[in-house]
Amino acid sequence: MTAIITKTYKAPPIREKEALRYAGCRAADEETLKLLRSYIDETEDKLTYNVCYGVFPVSINGGFCDFGAFSVQSAALAKNLYGCESVLLFAATVGVGIDRLISKYGRISPARSVMIDALGAERIEALCDKFCEDFALENKVRLNPRFSPGYGDLPLASQKDIFAVLDCPRKIGLSLNESLLMSPTKSVTAFAGIVREN
Repeated sequence: MTAIITKTYKAPPIREKEALRYAGCRAADEETLKLLRSYIDETEDKLTYNVCYGVFPVSINGGFCDFGAFSVQSAALAKNLYGCESVLLFAATVGVGIDRLISKYGRISPARSVMIDALGAERIEALCDKFCEDFALENKVRLNPRFSPGYGDLPLASQKDIFAVLDCPRKIGLSLNESLLMSPTKSVTAFAGIVREN
């Protein structure tokens, strides 16, 4: 049985340009940056940074990927994991607090809601990047680019297997509804192929 590990992070450094890109801002003037920074201040204490993960063996046969605990049919994922003997499977979330802010401002200030939504997207990406970077360094491996359900031909329904093996609701408070949408929304599940360095 693969051990499922939970990690909690401090806030990774904010990448302002990334947040603005998610908001659709091509260039930021001082006023836009000032607004973004005020949203950063507002959301800071609403965010949590939690990850649960496990390392699973992987066997590829055509477009069939077998992880022992479950399997999926996906030519795109098989290509991504080609040459790997194991895979890092993880779920990450920045918590429900930012969802509440997005919902609140969606009613009273749509522009603010859009910016906070973009900031949430930047925060979860920053968490995933930090986690993968730390895992690679700690284990002296290289990770292939992460690959999530819904990418290419990897079915969104594979979320059910991921949630089952990682025990996401109990480990990090991440749930999946019947439409396969995650709550909190600023969350990610992904596979990352592990490449052993010589």
